[in-house]
Amino acid sequence: MSEEKKDFFVSDISLSYQYTAGNATTRFLNKVAEGKLVAQKCPKCSAVYVPPRGSCPRCGVATEEELELPDTGAVESFTIVHIPIPGNPIVPPYVSAMIRLDGADISFLHLIQEIDLADIRIGMRVQAVWKDKSDWGTTLENIKWFKPTGEDDVDPSVFKFKE
Repeated sequence: MSEEKKDFFVSDISLSYQYTAGNATTRFLNKVAEGKLVAQKCPKCSAVYVPPRGSCPRCGVATEEELELPDTGAVESFTIVHIPIPGNPIVPPYVSAMIRLDGADISFLHLIQEIDLADIRIGMRVQAVWKDKSDWGTTLENIKWFKPTGEDDVDPSVFKFKE
């Protein structure tokens, strides 16, 4: 009889939870439901955060001034995902990228599509591809993905955080 050592077990599991968005995130998601992307600007260092957080993580002061940003930006960093993620409907390979919207000082994670994987690069200009309005909710998933604009790339040195 063969002895097999098992270091794991498989079990189905379900987890339900509720997330309290807070004021800044709630306002942001309500604007996304209108097809708008808003940021907040720090009154001390002038950094622009999208999605807004309600306070500047650098200065620790409240951020209340809201700015509407365009749905265009540039790829700050990226990875090409080749391994399927259980339960994820997106079939690899695909590009997951940190996108810095025009006018923002930080980036957020989203998908890049409508591009040959060999052509993705840091600094590439991209624009949001929105779902049909009838499918919109209060979620960043209203944006299906970002696609290249064909414009000249952004110099990656602009991604440096303001001093």
